[in-house]
Amino acid sequence: MKLRIALASMLAATTLATTTLATSVSAQTLTVVTAGDTNMVDYINDYLGPKFEETHPGVTVRAVGTGPGDGGSQAIYEKIDAQKSKDVWDVDVAVVHQRMAGKMVEEKLLSSYRDGLATAKLVTRDTAENSLGVNVSGYVMPMFHSQIAIAYNPDVIANPPQSYEELAKWVKENPGKFGYNGITGGMAGVGFVFGWMYAFSGAADEIRNGPWVEGAADKWAPALASLRDFNQSVVMTPGNAGTLDAMNRGEIAMGPVWMDMFYTWVADGRLNPNLKLMILSPGMPGQPMYYTVPAKAAQPELAKEFIAFATSPAVQADGIVRRFNWFPGIDPQNVKSELTDAEWNRLFADVTPETLAERGWSMPQAKYFAAILEAYEKNVAK
Repeated sequence: MKLRIALASMLAATTLATTTLATSVSAQTLTVVTAGDTNMVDYINDYLGPKFEETHPGVTVRAVGTGPGDGGSQAIYEKIDAQKSKDVWDVDVAVVHQRMAGKMVEEKLLSSYRDGLATAKLVTRDTAENSLGVNVSGYVMPMFHSQIAIAYNPDVIANPPQSYEELAKWVKENPGKFGYNGITGGMAGVGFVFGWMYAFSGAADEIRNGPWVEGAADKWAPALASLRDFNQSVVMTPGNAGTLDAMNRGEIAMGPVWMDMFYTWVADGRLNPNLKLMILSPGMPGQPMYYTVPAKAAQPELAKEFIAFATSPAVQADGIVRRFNWFPGIDPQNVKSELTDAEWNRLFADVTPETLAERGWSMPQAKYFAAILEAYEKNVAK
């Protein structure tokens, strides 16, 4: 009898130890640090994280935000760079903008993880390979794409100009009908300026892909002079939202906008639903946000599983397209079956996937990015 009790006690103790060990192994915290507005943190903590946790019992996803714009990505870089001497870093997944992704790849702060990802073959855009002139192939997976386009009122403009050259002529003939924010108050105006330089500098490929050529800006005088002349006939708005507000009030009939912001405002009833979108030839820039895995992440395999889940067609359709009106990070054709016809048509109502592929260009290579803004300040913003 005593032997049976002893054996039972040993079995119970073994079971408890095994259970405790299993719990300690399966209980994991995946730390995601993201640049961007608060909606990025909310998306991960309130939507993406819980859905991933459902398929990974014992896993907790915790997202921390570092702020919008390149400043948010800079903060992530500084956080990781400060840990270089340590064996393990406290960031498992970093969501960053293009400029910082390239810098982190060059400084070997990121791991090359994408080739082993289940969703790697679903990515087709060149931004998955080139980030502002830096080869990032294998190191990044696009979370989503944003695209700058021209919004216009078809009740006022039946046949809108289709290229930067046609737009320049149209603006002279219709002063005060086009508005944008220059290079302050939002990236839609900045992107419009980049598109202008693509169209008129004669160096579009060089500006987009690099490498940087010393003295390149010296050749931009004609393009900048024509932009300064263009600005004499336009309305300068206070920012991205200011351009949309001016259009909604009928103060202007055309202007550059972020497509996702445009669609969100329409869905919220804040914008005239009759307005339409187009991308000027030869192209207008957009940009992705990237999922990356730091080189010494504590949970690298779990991080890969999380990113594969986040870039799966079903999650891209529901989380990226339905919730934010962003373009998916993977090829849209891989998401189409997960969307209703109405949802697909709304996303590509004005700008087709073919037009997006042809005219949806990247932002400039990092040094050209800064040089164009500096040249604008010196030669245009007077």
